[in-house]
Amino acid sequence: MTLPGGRDEPGRGTRIALAAAHVVADPEADHRPGEPARLDWGETLAFRHHLWGVGLGVADAMDTAQRGRGLDWATASELITRSGREARAAGGLLACGAGTDQLAAPPEPGPGCLAQIRAAYAEQIEVVEAAGAQVVLLASRALAAVARGPDDYAEVYGWLLRQVSHPVILHWLGPAFDPALAGYWGSADLDQATSALLSIVTEHRAKVDGIKLSLLDAGREIALRRALPAGVRLYTGDDYNYAELIRGDERGHSDAFLGVFDPIAVPAAAALRALADGDTERYDKLLAPTVPLARHLFAEPVPHYTTGVTFLAWLAGHQRSFVMLGGQQTARGLGHLRRLAALADAAGLLPDRELAASRLAAADRIPGIRP
Repeated sequence: MTLPGGRDEPGRGTRIALAAAHVVADPEADHRPGEPARLDWGETLAFRHHLWGVGLGVADAMDTAQRGRGLDWATASELITRSGREARAAGGLLACGAGTDQLAAPPEPGPGCLAQIRAAYAEQIEVVEAAGAQVVLLASRALAAVARGPDDYAEVYGWLLRQVSHPVILHWLGPAFDPALAGYWGSADLDQATSALLSIVTEHRAKVDGIKLSLLDAGREIALRRALPAGVRLYTGDDYNYAELIRGDERGHSDAFLGVFDPIAVPAAAALRALADGDTERYDKLLAPTVPLARHLFAEPVPHYTTGVTFLAWLAGHQRSFVMLGGQQTARGLGHLRRLAALADAAGLLPDRELAASRLAAADRIPGIRP
């Protein structure tokens, strides 16, 4: 067995654990929607060291980092490069998202549209591989907009998988997280979409490490996990049902690739160590208080979960201000945030309760936050 963040063959009792990390906005910058992203690099990178330090891997430049919701490709590229250097220094596991978001708009449908999407992916894959990180092939809004069916997905992903240097993680982000991705893999029927995905994975088995699934449907995840070719991992992105999916059953388990692991890193890492030791009772005990928090954090509208993640990092003392790219700190109301703080306290996630209380008391004075 290995501790969280280690690599081993599937089926030997190990779990790969990746926390999708948020970014810290520069509190002195203008973060109106549409403005270029400006990060506090010191606090952003320090948080990644926090995750590596407790024993988790880091998934960077993902939706938790406001990818496509304030984090532009130019800044995401710099983030990937900087995180790669920090991962090497720390000896930490790092996976990074490669997508197509440098395209200002989806290409016009026609003979060359898929080639433009392939080229955008290839540019980003090159940056991720140069950083020494594992590639996560992000679901593409551009591809979702122009694909005519499963064959177009098979063409694009097949070409990409033939080019990559090492096995990648395929990312299926459901419409609850991003409505623009409805019908991904070529069908709004999830059974048909799953079949199309499995065909791609089976054909390119040697280049697929696993699937990161974020459909918030535990039953569907288990069914997909059991249908995957031997040796292909299912990384759960289910921020509602992660505890049971990671624990697994007699027929297998999911690995972890979760935004909720950003705020619950300490108990999550401890729980995974207990699970690696065969202590399922301690695993359940450590994760149980985090589940109500996760369900509140990812309440509808789900994409606004990043506001709660950043708010909790502020309460916990990981950053000096509660400011987000695109002004997204105002996306949740004060009532939601107060309830989130109470759940975080109950889960033991606030190391300095006095600091957290003082910051919570000041939250109603942050411009734009609704009562």
